[in-house]
Amino acid sequence: MADAAGTMRLDRFLWYARLAGSRSMAQGIARKGTLRLDGRRIDRAHAPVRVGSVLAFPWNGRVRIVRIEALPKRRGPPAEAASLYTNLESLVANPVDESEAAA
Repeated sequence: MADAAGTMRLDRFLWYARLAGSRSMAQGIARKGTLRLDGRRIDRAHAPVRVGSVLAFPWNGRVRIVRIEALPKRRGPPAEAASLYTNLESLVANPVDESEAAA
């Protein structure tokens, strides 16, 4: 849960927001050292996150970048979890990117 200071453990946020399938998977993502929180490399699952924090981490062969919009109180359905963050990078290639690669 979010504490009085408006923060939450990183691993709990990843799990509640359905960015990780289990809490232990979320802890593994954090411990790998490939996740960045507001530009800083994170290697611990208990790092605090807050509204406005930006997370960047490898996901299915790409880098996923999200901004935290709200701290959850529970692990709800996928629609509720999706409202907790905003994707800052498109997961689909832009047509402009494709034409530059062909040139």
